This record gives sequence, structure tokens and C-alpha cells, in this order.
Amino acid sequence: MPSELKRPNILYSCYSHKSSEGEQFIADHVFGYLISGTSENQIGEEKYIFNSGDFRFFRRNQLTKYTKFPPKDGVYKSITIVLDQETLRSISEEYNLVAQQQVKTPTAILFEPNRLFQNYFDSISPYLENNNEFNSMLTNLKVREAAMILLQINPGLSNILFDFSEPGKIDLEAYMNKHYKFSVDIGRFAYLTGRSLATFKRDFNRIFNVAPNRWIQQKRLEDAYYLIKEKGWKSTEVYLEVGFKDLSHFSFAFKKAYGIAPSKL
Repeated sequence: MPSELKRPNILYSCYSHKSSEGEQFIADHVFGYLISGTSENQIGEEKYIFNSGDFRFFRRNQLTKYTKFPPKDGVYKSITIVLDQETLRSISEEYNLVAQQQVKTPTAILFEPNRLFQNYFDSISPYLENNNEFNSMLTNLKVREAAMILLQINPGLSNILFDFSEPGKIDLEAYMNKHYKFSVDIGRFAYLTGRSLATFKRDFNRIFNVAPNRWIQQKRLEDAYYLIKEKGWKSTEVYLEVGFKDLSHFSFAFKKAYGIAPSKL
């Protein structure tokens, strides 16, 4: 059975005999180790594939769709460290570490194998796998240690870890056309495009001439119609793919839009 064991800022994932898929808003930088299995992450137009033994880093403020595949006759296992802003600000103040410049780097980074990384995650594994107590003080120390090890291996990451600025205003039309399938609220889209909610709604109506929620639903239903009509997908396969959370809501909206239930198309 799939399971996820959560502790503050540390996540141990374990999935057996099936793939797990979904979507996620990456609110904070994360540093992870894929113990076994394969993971596919789609971020914007980039697709990242990680395999057993990989050390990976994701920048904050990203939307991703993921699929986790356990190895044949095995179990998918990974450890993820959340590098929260409060901890990074504390490190920044204590050691006078600041971002020297804003840099454009890949949304995800695959690190070369490194003994420091391996030793670090080996030190965490016994607590996660055996359900031993992992108190908040020890958790905080391990998160700080992860940040310092990253800086030791790649000092240039200081420009990412200690950049505490909020997302800047970006091309709303281009962003929404790439991300409308994500099941996040309008407030999240506003934040990620560098706008207040009121400005987002105003800019959206000016560009698309329709309210955001209505436009998003229309786009998802158009995708669903195409996948069912032209590709032969079933409605039970389509609704999650295009961004609906609930099958009954999808079926109702589809029939209202096209005059026929998706299962009858």
C-alpha cells in the first residue's frame, strides 16, 4: 500500500506495487533523494526523470505534475527535505549569506552523486523507516544541515536559497495557457503570476474577455472533448487528466456544455 510519513519539513514516501500520480504546488525549495524507483516531474514545458540513487533539487513557487513508479517487484522510496523560508532566513542572518543576484536556473536540478549527500540521507533513514521519534529540534538541525551541505557542494545556490523575493509580474496569457489544468485556486494563480487577486482578475478579463474560473473550465472541457472524441479516452480517465477533481462535477459540466454525457460521446 502507498504511504507517506510526514514530519515537519521532512517527508518519507513509500509506494509499493503501483504507480502514484498527482500534482503539487512546490511552495518552498526542496532537496530530495530517490532511494528506489523512478519519478517523472512535468514543470511547465520541462520534463524531468529521476532514477534510483538520484539527488534532486526543486526551486520554490512551481507547479508540477508527477508520477512515481516503483521498481519491478519492489517499492518506491524517497526522502524529501523542505527548505522553508523561515529556516533559510535564519541561516542568512546568522552567517550573513545573501543572494548576490537573481539567476535564471532550471526549475529542477539533478546533482552528481556525492558522498556528502549520501552520508546525510543515510543519517536520516533510520528515523524514517523505523518510526523512531524525530523531534522538532532534531528536524530543524537536519534541515539546516541540508542547506549547508548544498552550499558546500554548490556555493552558487546561495543566489537561489537566499533570494526571498516574491514572484515578479509575468506574461499572464502564456502562463495560464500552460498551467490551466492544475487544480489550484485563482489566488494561487494570481500569486504565481506576480499579481494581487484584484489585478489578476482585471488583467485576465482584459486578455481573455471572460472570468478566470469560466475560462479555465472551458479549456478543460475542450481538452476532455478532444481526448474522448478523437483519442478514445474514457471519461473516468479524462477528468483528472484535464484538471477536474470530481468525476460527477466533470460529467455535469460536460453535459451542460455539449448536451451529452461524456460517457455517451
